[in-house]
Amino acid sequence: MIEIIRREFIYIWYYFSIQFEQIFWYWAFGMALGSLISVFFKEKIHAMFAALQGKKLGVFGIVPASLLGIASPLCMYGTIPIVASFAAAAKTADETTTDAADNSFQAVLAAFMMSSILLNPQLLFYTAALGAPALVIRFVSCFLCGIAAGLAVWFFFKKKDFFDFSGFFEKEKGGCQSDGQRNRVSNPLISYLFSFGRNIKATGGFFLAGILLSALFQRYVPQEAFAGLFGSSNRGFGLLMAATVGVPLYVCGGGTIPLLQSWLQSGMSMGGAAAFMITGPAAKITNLGALKIVLGIKHFLLYLAFAVVFALVSGAVVNLAGL
Repeated sequence: MIEIIRREFIYIWYYFSIQFEQIFWYWAFGMALGSLISVFFKEKIHAMFAALQGKKLGVFGIVPASLLGIASPLCMYGTIPIVASFAAAAKTADETTTDAADNSFQAVLAAFMMSSILLNPQLLFYTAALGAPALVIRFVSCFLCGIAAGLAVWFFFKKKDFFDFSGFFEKEKGGCQSDGQRNRVSNPLISYLFSFGRNIKATGGFFLAGILLSALFQRYVPQEAFAGLFGSSNRGFGLLMAATVGVPLYVCGGGTIPLLQSWLQSGMSMGGAAAFMITGPAAKITNLGALKIVLGIKHFLLYLAFAVVFALVSGAVVNLAGL
């Protein structure tokens, strides 16, 4: 028995060390990039988003808003207070005009929040460990998802509010502190090192846990069985499974990259990976808690349905394109 345990440990350690060596630097540089943007460029990104409010772009503002959402390094609990302040300013401005029913800025908010939920700079860089196709697919699908969310809000909620930020400030409990609270250090270098250390601490455990789960998967899950479930021969059901599996397994974006790498090597279609990369962060438990507060139960359920449908459509398009 001891010999069997020792042998299995050696196998698992072998898979663990190989994958750790493959993706460690992507993870480390991703954390460094995220800290750099958080400390030195966060204010500029949010100022650019605020500027959309004054340019009167209408629904066309969803395109730059979706890009800025991807560029924002904040978590959802850090994003909502900022977005709430923009929404309040936009509503005040609307009340001073004759076109008070025009809620096009809600579409801009939806695009920013949707893409911010799905992707951030450090996760985008980290996804490069999966290869250039996965990197491009993740960026394009998240960008288009933000645009689609903005268009949906603009089309179906022109005459009524989609968001209600009033309850967020009453119920906010911890989550992500605002960058203003976390980075009150006058020295930029010290502030950057503090942010980098915080990112390492926040994601390191999930990173190692993801590699361990991947090693266990490679050792004990037959590749043929996995390929039959998620591979090209069973694409329709595989997409549905990938979109569903993404919900309970997605706790931290960094922890899912090792799993995706193993799954793709074992036969998962790129479309299945694309679906997983949308439903995972969209249904991440910390994001859901914040979103339920600002959406209400009815709009919250609409959000979940939208995320799943968009994930399935994206995955199907990727598979049909042969990527």
